[in-house]
Amino acid sequence: MIKADYDRALFYTHRSEWDNLLILMVRTKDNILSKKIEHFLHAYNFEHDYRVIEEKLYVLLRYLDHAAEMSSQDIFLYG
Repeated sequence: MIKADYDRALFYTHRSEWDNLLILMVRTKDNILSKKIEHFLHAYNFEHDYRVIEEKLYVLLRYLDHAAEMSSQDIFLYG
């Protein structure tokens, strides 16, 4: 797990830097993170129902929170 990727994804999402989020989606080694970003960006660009966009954003944010927590525990346990 690369904690910096999760931090970057959160930062880019917070700042609405979609181009940087797209670049992160391509470069990250975390396939799940890549898919979550892809689904959010697709909804953001093509979905007309705001509830769907909001749902995809919350799914991405929940994953970022979970992944960052897990990587922190890994560092604590194995670091």
